[in-house]
Amino acid sequence: MPQRRPRQDGSAPAERRRILAAPVRALREAPRRPLAIATGAALFSLLAYAIVRHFAGTSMVDMIVYRAEGSAVAHNEDLYALRVTQWNLPATYPPFAAMLFVPTAYVGVSLLRVLITTGNLVLLGLLAHFSFRLVGWPRRELRPIGVILVTGFGVWLEPVFTTLRYGQINLALACLILWDLTRPDGRRSKGVAIGIAAGIKLTPGLFAVYLLITGRVRAAFVAGFAFLGTFLIGALVLPDATYGFWTKYLYDSSRVGRTEVVDNQSVRGAAARLMHTADPGTLATLIGALVALAGLATAAWAYRSDRWLPRSEAWGVCTAAVTAVLVSPISWTHHWVWCVPMLVLLAAEAAHERSRPAAVRRARWRPILGATLLAFLSFAMWIVPHKGELDRHLPALHQAPASIYPLVGLGFLAVSALRVHSRRRAAGAPLVRLPRQRTDSVAGPATGAAPEERQQAPAAR
Repeated sequence: MPQRRPRQDGSAPAERRRILAAPVRALREAPRRPLAIATGAALFSLLAYAIVRHFAGTSMVDMIVYRAEGSAVAHNEDLYALRVTQWNLPATYPPFAAMLFVPTAYVGVSLLRVLITTGNLVLLGLLAHFSFRLVGWPRRELRPIGVILVTGFGVWLEPVFTTLRYGQINLALACLILWDLTRPDGRRSKGVAIGIAAGIKLTPGLFAVYLLITGRVRAAFVAGFAFLGTFLIGALVLPDATYGFWTKYLYDSSRVGRTEVVDNQSVRGAAARLMHTADPGTLATLIGALVALAGLATAAWAYRSDRWLPRSEAWGVCTAAVTAVLVSPISWTHHWVWCVPMLVLLAAEAAHERSRPAAVRRARWRPILGATLLAFLSFAMWIVPHKGELDRHLPALHQAPASIYPLVGLGFLAVSALRVHSRRRAAGAPLVRLPRQRTDSVAGPATGAAPEERQQAPAAR
């Protein structure tokens, strides 16, 4: 009588157990001494951060707004009529986002501060994990060390520092997007997280465009339908608020904030400060459109160059992310948490450069990494005198530090385009004609990524 083969447990509970056990397994595989040193250094950095945070003060003002939005939904109040904090801040997100904030209405503010801060630190580590997976660097056993170091020292990056200070949700949105983009293209649900992120805050919708122009049409449509689902949920539960948001409040820029303030690190904000006006008008709109076209074209070009460009998907994703924050009419400094995967990518390029023989080694990526890291550690826009109406009347010498992130972002787009161009030219490949199919994944053939992390485009499946 033939014996029955044991059935492999591919159930959802088994998958959840595997996912939950993965961090423990990764820590066990990491080198003990470097892991202990990294953990000690990270804890020391977080202790220093806690001291600075205590004396600097943290309003967590955005957390207060989210809590008020959740309370308005829970108690059937007018969502977009609320004004909270001493700055009379209104609700600016779609109704679907406010519905997600309902649990915060039942938690005291003091406890919520602790929960949100702890949650954001966990999300910072998760963002580091997804960034390493996207880039395919460093080796798998070293990644837990990298995650710990980024979590411990990443709090000093101005976008992360400000996210923690205000109690913002940027790290959660970035994790949703990167989790989706690092999944295999064959997953039918790929795009869902991007659509949900766009339903919370509209800017992530640009990543659906990125999926579309890189040939992952199904994932782009999945993202679109997921976004539509968030709209329908909001319309069913909060019909009046949904109608008001999509017909009126979305287009009222005064609810979001002033364009010309140094907090706004978008191309439009930089143009407003340079032109000494609150409304930079059609010229800034045209510049933003050109940046969007150039950024998305470069992102698609990088993705399609996987035959010749190591980490092609990482270059494509980071280029798309930088484009999104550059072209948004208002991109507060804390929206630039995408500096984390940017810096991981540049660090990977610098590490690869350093591993080359001394005779052929050229110091290109290390200065670029250093300058980018310095920019995000500098808090330059806050050093510039900007109180009251000074944002609109900045002298020429103050323009660069006041718009440091748009300058870094535009520089990154240029570096990305040059990187693709140089790799194609070095390989003797055509600069414009795109390859017919994509055979590699997130990390590309030269990154040493594990097979399970690799993706294939529809043409190659």
